[in-house]
Amino acid sequence: MNDEDYRYLAVRSGDARFDGMFYVGVTSTGIYCRPTCPATTPKRENIRFFRSAAAAQGAGFRACKRCRPDAAPGSPEWNARADAVGRAMRLIADGAVDRAGVSGLAASLGYSERHLNRLLITELGAGPLALARAQRAQTARILVETTTLPMGDIAFAAGFSSIRQFNETMRAVFARSPTGMRERSEHRDNAVPAGVTAVRLPFRAPCDLDRLFGFLAERAVPGVEELSHGVYRRVLRLPHGRGIAEISTGAGNGPGKGGAYNAANGNGTGNGHIQCRLHLDDLRDLGTAVQRCRRLLDLDTDPHAVAEVLAQSDLLGPAVAAAPGLRAPGHVDPAELAVRAIVGQQVSVAAARTVAGRIVEQYGKPLTAPNGGLTHVFPEPEDLAAANPEDLPMPAARARALQGLMAALASGEVDLGPGADRADAEARLRSLPGVGPWTAGYIRMRALGDPDVLLESDHGVQRALRYAGHAGPIGDVARTWRPWRSYATHHLWAMLAPAPEPGSPKQRPR
Repeated sequence: MNDEDYRYLAVRSGDARFDGMFYVGVTSTGIYCRPTCPATTPKRENIRFFRSAAAAQGAGFRACKRCRPDAAPGSPEWNARADAVGRAMRLIADGAVDRAGVSGLAASLGYSERHLNRLLITELGAGPLALARAQRAQTARILVETTTLPMGDIAFAAGFSSIRQFNETMRAVFARSPTGMRERSEHRDNAVPAGVTAVRLPFRAPCDLDRLFGFLAERAVPGVEELSHGVYRRVLRLPHGRGIAEISTGAGNGPGKGGAYNAANGNGTGNGHIQCRLHLDDLRDLGTAVQRCRRLLDLDTDPHAVAEVLAQSDLLGPAVAAAPGLRAPGHVDPAELAVRAIVGQQVSVAAARTVAGRIVEQYGKPLTAPNGGLTHVFPEPEDLAAANPEDLPMPAARARALQGLMAALASGEVDLGPGADRADAEARLRSLPGVGPWTAGYIRMRALGDPDVLLESDHGVQRALRYAGHAGPIGDVARTWRPWRSYATHHLWAMLAPAPEPGSPKQRPR
């Protein structure tokens, strides 16, 4: 069978793992759907397959109102791929086209606009403008259906250049006017206060939410992050202003009901979602904030693909079975993560957290209005690069390493953005004084979201290997864990302690 025959089998089976990986256009209705649409499966001859929602929209198909394909989880392919297309997709998701245009996107990747357009059309059936338009429409739909903002404000907040363009796009994509969408919306949360945008962050089940939020809680930097009563909250530094994200561990089922969540059907193949509320200075940052929260929580991964590889390992098999859906958290701010990696060298998680909190208190910019335990924005690289090294709360050698890394980020010598070349970034990091293999690897794993990093020299990893009965070099064994060695690292860490209860972090390895 060819690829399209396999895809049709996935559609017939209703396998939710493929949501977001491809889209189904139905020629007899002019509608495009997720593979799991609850409608009757169309005949094979009436189906066209698309690699992106933008391609389906470009071919004249409208989004299905039942399965809402525009709100599917993102494709895990863009997390794993390190080529130009993968880097471009991460940048487009972060809003690069809306901020800098196609020329800015192409320049950041080192390609001409023409060549980049050709690459994306060949791979995805849509160019950068169409891909950005599809994301713009999704942002607008969220605002239309979940807020009471005037339509004109929504149009410009979502990135449209005019109200006319906004109306035409919404009708073309959703076959309904924005006003009609608002009237029929079933997604408005009347408990959401003014100035707050409520969104649902979909993911592929299973997802071990307790370990995910426990990992974030024990590393929460005072003043910037906190987890309380099942809600993780943190300050965001965004292109047009600041924001605060409030993310519930309840996956739509109420706080404290996370665990290895398997969605409503309970069979581990469905999709779930996490509740997120965003307080934004500027609504133009909505799409970017959503994508950064998704990267932080690693919500676009395919846990079945990871488990299929790691479960075959005699060493990791029991750990994978004990923690189905374990995620490899990323980060919302690569520069912040880089600081925390330097601070965390050769110290415990608790000590690193304390030092990072002192840095925030000394050099972070205070919020105009503190919000609970959130009081500051994490310091900018420029501010830390210019600081007096004697004032930094760490040993002198580590302070020099931190300032050298911050200067490299501020000057652009090192790029840790969503479109960065991961191998080049790691090489540049390791060329800096005081940045060794562990630090560069940790930054690559979390700041750059690389799914294939094994922190072989990490103290916690070494303890876990001994605990599992492995002695000697791990190289040959670890090669069989590719391309999911970041998840292997997290499974090794998880061996050493049970999952913490949400809101009650327990001490675990770095």
